[in-house]
Amino acid sequence: MSLDAYLTIGIFALTIVGLIRFQSRTAVVFGVSLLALVGLNLVSREQLLLSMANPGLVTLILLILCSFALEKTKLLRILASKVMVSSYNSTWFRLFGITALSSALLNNTAVVATLLSSIRNNPHHFASKLLLPFSYAAILGGTLTLIGTSTNLIVNSLYIDAEGKSLSMFSFTAVGALLVVGCGLVLRVTSSWLPEVVYKDTRSKGYFIDAKVLDGSELVGRSVEDNGLRHLESLFLVEVVRDGRLISPVTPTEVLQYGDRLIFCGDITKMMQLGQFSGLELFADKNGLLDSNLTEVVIRQESVLTDKTLKDAGFRALFDSAVVAIRRDGDDISGKLGDVVLRAGDFLVLAVGQDFKTRRNISKNFIVISGLEPDILINGYKAWFTVAGFMLTVVLAAMGILDLLQGLVLLLGGLIFSRSISVNELRRRFPVDIWLIVSSAILLSHALVNTGVVEQLASLVNGVTDETHLYLALILVYFMTWLLTELVTNNAAAALMFPIAYSVALGFGVDILPFVMTVAFAASASFISPYGYQTNLMVFNAGQYRLIDFVKIGAPVSLAYAVIVLAFVPVFFPF
Repeated sequence: MSLDAYLTIGIFALTIVGLIRFQSRTAVVFGVSLLALVGLNLVSREQLLLSMANPGLVTLILLILCSFALEKTKLLRILASKVMVSSYNSTWFRLFGITALSSALLNNTAVVATLLSSIRNNPHHFASKLLLPFSYAAILGGTLTLIGTSTNLIVNSLYIDAEGKSLSMFSFTAVGALLVVGCGLVLRVTSSWLPEVVYKDTRSKGYFIDAKVLDGSELVGRSVEDNGLRHLESLFLVEVVRDGRLISPVTPTEVLQYGDRLIFCGDITKMMQLGQFSGLELFADKNGLLDSNLTEVVIRQESVLTDKTLKDAGFRALFDSAVVAIRRDGDDISGKLGDVVLRAGDFLVLAVGQDFKTRRNISKNFIVISGLEPDILINGYKAWFTVAGFMLTVVLAAMGILDLLQGLVLLLGGLIFSRSISVNELRRRFPVDIWLIVSSAILLSHALVNTGVVEQLASLVNGVTDETHLYLALILVYFMTWLLTELVTNNAAAALMFPIAYSVALGFGVDILPFVMTVAFAASASFISPYGYQTNLMVFNAGQYRLIDFVKIGAPVSLAYAVIVLAFVPVFFPF
């Protein structure tokens, strides 16, 4: 092999290592790979430009942008109101069915975010018995159509680049339907193994609130009991931080001093009663944001905040907001809020400034749960236009009357002119990460072809016509993709495994479609880890699960999923 081939293989291998090592920086890892490919002249200028304007990639971006308007309608909220009934069986199947069908057409993260609160606060059943199946239903539903998940669209982008044609809207439906039914039945049986966690309203209880005793405060020199801090409504003083020392539990006789940090736990909506105490400053108050709207968010896995403190991250400057309170399910938080090392999945309550809504980094770092919608909900003709326009575009594309890319361009234009979505919101929420990941993956595929790596890999299996070896290769491709999905993310796994699967198919001299579809389905098989798929991360905290819960429930589902894919992909997509 040539030097260029070794360089390309090295970049490919280092990309995988980088994704495993820096799991929260997927886009950065792919961006570095892109720069390396361009800098070492492993790809041409034309290939660079074509990879960034790939029709499949443009379709994916347009679909994501159009879905932002759809999220602002009442469609999913109406569906949510029909789910919860007194019967657990009825609730489970309603939730599973509605979630799977919704995820076939809509962004599954939006589906989970919309229904999460109604499940978490339902009066009939333990939320922990429903939330994990809910996330899995969203993943399974995404396998039903081309637009059901970004993974399918990423694979389609690479397929277009390789073959010059697109997969159809319902290429995935036959196998996807078997997955929904088969894995759904397994999931219903294993749901009985889920823990019965007594849920406390985590939107209003369980948050840690940090307040500082200022110089001259009426609290100084008096005990906790004398100051009336033992009789607050729905708030409890759990710790006092004094000169770097933690006092917990706090006795009624503890005398407060200047500079003490009082850590309260309880109902976030009752925090304003702390304003009755002269000289007691809340953590957000010093930033001048306490009177602003409160917004509850979850820290994303790829957020720049992970493994940093609020102080080190420069939170106020980054997001024009201040943290009022923090909650971490399944783990205690202790000490001053500014010194807490943040993790993916942490819940924060933010007091937001005027520029918060226009910051482009909000959606990249947080999942907004409540308080501040991405925009005001749209009603009337705008809502009807948004829902009808989206459905019409999908139907016309499925029937072959209108190209999906063309239809989404027209739909997005209509949404902008009808003011169902603003240009500013599109700019702020533009999926730069996905665009960079997919274009870099396509470029990496070009480099593998340019340097002869694909040809070399194909030659290794060339002439092998034994069907047993062919099927074993398909199994190997599936499990390699699945392992990458659990270790990194679904999108990265699909992007990296496509060129390998493509090369193997060429080497056997068979149709590449069975291998392409295997990569697509395997990349969505994230059931054992709460970090491989975004919806899993969202329910991980909300359901107060442990990692063992994902392993216990996810392993049987993963096994059933693998058996169905490997048994039926060759049936519907013969070699």
